[in-house]
Amino acid sequence: MKRLEESGSVRVDLLGGTIDLNPICLILPDVVTLNIATELKAKALIEEVNLDGIEIVSSDYNTTEFFSQSDITPEHLANDFFGPLKFVMQIVHYFNLTKGLRISLESGSPAGAGLGGSSAMGVTLYKALARWTKQEIDPIKAISIVNAIEARILDCGPAGYQDYYPALFGGVLGLVAKPGHVQVNQLYSAELAEVLEKNLTLVYSGQTRLSGINNWEVYKGFFDKNQTVREGLKNIALLSNQAFLAIKEKKFSTLPEFIAKEGEIRTTLFPGIVSPDMERLYNKIRADVPNLGMKVCGAGGGGCFLLVHSEQDSSLVRERVVAHTGMSVLDLKVAQPL
Repeated sequence: MKRLEESGSVRVDLLGGTIDLNPICLILPDVVTLNIATELKAKALIEEVNLDGIEIVSSDYNTTEFFSQSDITPEHLANDFFGPLKFVMQIVHYFNLTKGLRISLESGSPAGAGLGGSSAMGVTLYKALARWTKQEIDPIKAISIVNAIEARILDCGPAGYQDYYPALFGGVLGLVAKPGHVQVNQLYSAELAEVLEKNLTLVYSGQTRLSGINNWEVYKGFFDKNQTVREGLKNIALLSNQAFLAIKEKKFSTLPEFIAKEGEIRTTLFPGIVSPDMERLYNKIRADVPNLGMKVCGAGGGGCFLLVHSEQDSSLVRERVVAHTGMSVLDLKVAQPL
């Protein structure tokens, strides 16, 4: 029986998240979003099976669901018939597949981690289905389609674009907003990857994120001309662009400070982004590591966050996180460019 496997990196956002919302990314000057593709991988396995429908095996939900051909209708796709698998089934439907498949999926990151795991899984599934149906894989087209499907399903305002790119490009990315497209700058080098891996510790709080950032509220505040929101996002854009230029000039040692500063701005702009338990851990470690920085991943309010430190303090920071009840260190390894 035919089978096909595909994987794609889950991202860690470094600087410039939230400003990857259209058209905010085109209104603010010099917008760039920096993120890394990690060795945490979303995975899709497609197998040919003798079934009159589609079987979805989800390791994230620990479920196996079967949908017959008669279940896959425009009406069911438009409502909540498929439950949490609605995103998956809409991507499958895009390829006009209705039977004879078992699709096994995992997002590559803990639930609610704020690492864009569902988006990475979505484009990884798209890539796998394109290969299965022998279609040409255009990464930009894939991202556009999956982004549109996910935004429609979330139904809570605009969806940013940064989460999809690391799964299809790998490496370290500088995503620059342009009218009509996003310019993808591959910034990876072994030296840059080493600096990031040695000066950043990726922590999972053990708490499903509660969306410390609500994209719709940010969007509304921006276009209501809320000066606090506008100035905060402008400062994030400025800092992100400075970090982007530093990478291009190979001033890698300055990056940890940029990331920590972006984290400070983000915490001030979105007070709910740091949960009380995350703040307790940060303050505890900072007593022994005075220059410790923090950068929350994604929407925050739980999920994952970065602790920013010197290479010399890496082991100490890791030990303190492991000793803290409920939290764990995730392996932060930069994936090679694809």
